[in-house]
Amino acid sequence: MTSRRDFLRGRISRPAPVLRPPWALDEGDFLAACTRCDACIRACPTGILEHGGTGPVVKFANGECTFCGKCVDACEPGALLRADRPPWSARAAIGPQCLALANVVCRSCGDACPATAIRFHPRLGGAALPAIDNGLCTGCGACVAPCPARAIGIA
Repeated sequence: MTSRRDFLRGRISRPAPVLRPPWALDEGDFLAACTRCDACIRACPTGILEHGGTGPVVKFANGECTFCGKCVDACEPGALLRADRPPWSARAAIGPQCLALANVVCRSCGDACPATAIRFHPRLGGAALPAIDNGLCTGCGACVAPCPARAIGIA
C-alpha cells in the first residue's frame, strides 16, 4: 500500500507482474475467467505452478515448463487457451549477480538450457560471459533453478 506522502511525491509502488501459466489470456481477461480451482496446478507434471493470491503463478525454482499443455487441457473456465499462439512472451534475463561477471567460471545456465539459447562469449583475462539469444529462448525456465547465484529471471 502506498502512503499518502509517497503518493503526493509520485512514489507509487506497483506490484511486480506475475507470470501466469502458459497460454494464459491477457491479465484482465485471465483474472475474469480464472475461478482459482487449481486444476491447472494439479495437472502440471513439472510442478512449476503454484497458487498465488489472484490465481496460478509460475515458480521456476521447482523446475521448467515443458509446454506439454496439460494445464490448458485441465482449465475448464478457459483462462488458458492454446489457439495457435506462443505460450508466452517471457524470456530469460541475466542479472548483475551472475558469477561470470565477477570472473568466476560458471556455465550452469548454458548447460541446463534445452534450446541452447545461452551462449558464452570468451573474454580476455576473465571468465566467458553469458548472452541470451532471445530468438532461441522459449522462456521455459530451465536455466533458473540451476543458477547458483540466482542471477537469472524470466520476464
